[in-house]
Amino acid sequence: MTREEVFTLIRTHLADELDVDPSVIGEESRFKEDLSADSLDLYTLVQELEDSYGVQMSDEQAVRILTVGQAVDFVLEHAPA
Repeated sequence: MTREEVFTLIRTHLADELDVDPSVIGEESRFKEDLSADSLDLYTLVQELEDSYGVQMSDEQAVRILTVGQAVDFVLEHAPA
């Protein structure tokens, strides 16, 4: 799994969930400030990452992920080989 594949999945999910144009979502995009995601949106994203990539994310880990790029990094670091 490549960084681009993970980024594309996250971007697609966020665009659908938040009803925004995927082209405005970059790795530096902040969930709350730039994409107006609320806590339910972020919870749904965590579930999507866990289901799609088999990663487990604690609440403590989730609150430290503030940007799309940080979410991509988390998946790449924690996904089963």
